[in-house]
Amino acid sequence: MNIIDSKRIWLSSPHMGGTEQKFVKEAFDTNWVAPLGPNVNGFESDLETYLGENVHAAALSSGTASLHLGLKLLDVGVDDEVLCQSFTFAASANPIVYLGAKPVFIDSERDTWNICPQQLEIAIKDRIAKGKKPKAIIAVHLYGMPYNIEAVHNIASEYRIPILEDSAEALGSSYQGIKCGTFGDISILSFNGNKIITTSGGGSLISKNKEHRDKAIFWATQSRDNAPHYEHSEIGYNYRMSNITAGIGRGQMEVLEPHVNNRRSNFEFYKKNLEDSSEIKFLEEPSGYYSNRWLTCIETSSYQLREAIRLSLAEENIESRPLWKPMHQQAVFADCDAYLNGISDDLFDRGLCLPSGSNLEEDDLYRIVSVIKNVLR
Repeated sequence: MNIIDSKRIWLSSPHMGGTEQKFVKEAFDTNWVAPLGPNVNGFESDLETYLGENVHAAALSSGTASLHLGLKLLDVGVDDEVLCQSFTFAASANPIVYLGAKPVFIDSERDTWNICPQQLEIAIKDRIAKGKKPKAIIAVHLYGMPYNIEAVHNIASEYRIPILEDSAEALGSSYQGIKCGTFGDISILSFNGNKIITTSGGGSLISKNKEHRDKAIFWATQSRDNAPHYEHSEIGYNYRMSNITAGIGRGQMEVLEPHVNNRRSNFEFYKKNLEDSSEIKFLEEPSGYYSNRWLTCIETSSYQLREAIRLSLAEENIESRPLWKPMHQQAVFADCDAYLNGISDDLFDRGLCLPSGSNLEEDDLYRIVSVIKNVLR
């Protein structure tokens, strides 16, 4: 196939539901184009209704901004240590450095690919023995798969360390019937362009403590004190979501469940058509776990096979991507301590993210699988 003539298949492209323009038009018609307004309030309310569990949402400019303010709410500061899942996107770790704190990276477990409870407890004991009790734990629901919530939270509770739940990839996922984004002392969501729903760019801080939510909004609007003039007693940030992008989010919330169903259907299609190969494995849901399958990921039998599949897909104008490169392998974090078991290194070497958008058509899926099968043959 000539790559110029073939349709581009993206890894995870935005998928509009059709009602987003209604909310955006209302913002323009009423001149609510600032980082406040009915859509911002409505989007926060939509998130709270969906997540349940008596939560409070602050709509912000990005998931990264939400992590930054979440760490501030947990009183993370200069020279503090934060335990962070290593197998994740850099945005999980970068805000630690924004605050002058130090990330300490924890490797993954096999069952979920997320933070390993055994390595987590080893790290906590070691840091305490060295006179530096960690200030917080950042645990990530990678690719929409919930982390081992029971084990991780039991450890955090025993050592009295708060958890910042990075649910950037997991809106629509759940554990034991409870929605991801509600388990942490503070949690965050992302609505980046490649996420399961998008506001083009945006995120949200989630807390069961309304004071946390209110403080996050205060900081996110430049920490402006209640005065007739511009008065500031704290350093603030320009992190609030605009009323226009929140309008996109309101329309996207109306199609969240269909998007989850479509992505889970993508996973089942890939599994049905590829599971007969001994050279490919899929990440299964443990009992009680429900993944939104934001991205369908495979483990191949070798780095060479992973690359052969990736490059063959690229030749056919199909985007795929290796799994996240662990943070402990990143040059920018080379001086950080890490507690490793080799699992995330192995997954990075052999793992591949397949196209997973909720707007994929059946012909797209057959085309992708055909390329992979040709490589396996």
